[in-house]
Amino acid sequence: MKSSNIVWKNLKEWFKVIFVALIIAFLLQNFLLSSTIVDGSSMSPTLETGDRLFVNRFFLPKKKPKRGNIVEIKAPDGTNRDFIKRVIAVSGDVVEIKDGKVYVNGHELEESYIKGNFTMFSGKSRWKVGENQIFVLGDNRTPGGSLDSRSFGTIEIDKVVGIAFFRFYPFNKFGILR
Repeated sequence: MKSSNIVWKNLKEWFKVIFVALIIAFLLQNFLLSSTIVDGSSMSPTLETGDRLFVNRFFLPKKKPKRGNIVEIKAPDGTNRDFIKRVIAVSGDVVEIKDGKVYVNGHELEESYIKGNFTMFSGKSRWKVGENQIFVLGDNRTPGGSLDSRSFGTIEIDKVVGIAFFRFYPFNKFGILR
């Protein structure tokens, strides 16, 4: 009889450990840190389809995204997808695309990370970024390369899921995102 009590006691301990681990995993995933998988070529050459990233959700309410951050945003078309894009401008900035170059507040951006050397635009070529908004672009600036603020405009800060900061797969590209 004693051995069955020991087995039952051990099982109860294991269930407690597993339960606590699941609670911690839930809290991490939903409030602190999440992972996402890149789907599409809009951030090429920086990120490719299948890349797996860690996204910081914890500091977002206190620390707004800065220019150059790679962010995960809720799709502006209302679908249940998220997009990965680069922050080009923040509240108060003016973005202009002229002669294939991106200008923020009248200064040309140095963008060594983009695919191609020409940023396409259609229709509108100047945007004022409002309070609590950001302007995002994909790194793939070839025609049709990225669905971003050039087509859907500025993004409200509350649509930002988090700031992507680390690629953990593929292993040969393992490291901090820039």
